[in-house]
Amino acid sequence: MSGQPAARRTVLKGAALVGAAGLGVAACSTESKLGHAETPTPTAPVTLGAPEEVPVGGSKLYREQRLVVTCPAKDQYKAFSAQCTHGGCLLDKVEENVGSCPCHGSHFDTTTGKATRGPATAPLPAVPVRVEGGKLIAGPEA
Repeated sequence: MSGQPAARRTVLKGAALVGAAGLGVAACSTESKLGHAETPTPTAPVTLGAPEEVPVGGSKLYREQRLVVTCPAKDQYKAFSAQCTHGGCLLDKVEENVGSCPCHGSHFDTTTGKATRGPATAPLPAVPVRVEGGKLIAGPEA
């Protein structure tokens, strides 16, 4: 008899942990195209818009396209995946060239992709970006 309460307690603790883990996964992932992506970088060219939308010396987050683009100097652009390398959540804002992950608080330098505050340690993957026909195009060439 004395073994039963401990066993039940263990089962209940395990159920609570699984439930809490499930809530964490639900908070970080969604079925929408703004949640996790199996491939964090585009597999086909993606049109982002006018190059002038990215300020010289600044960065712009393209949430729907899951990308962040920076313009270190006039007519020069760099792009990175906007999917956090820790838990896969999508960055929710970029301020002063720092991209923030809403799930666990990681920060990334959007000019280099480097993780600057954990828990993420791996940099954001670089994505090729170019100007074509007056528009920024990210991803591999067609």
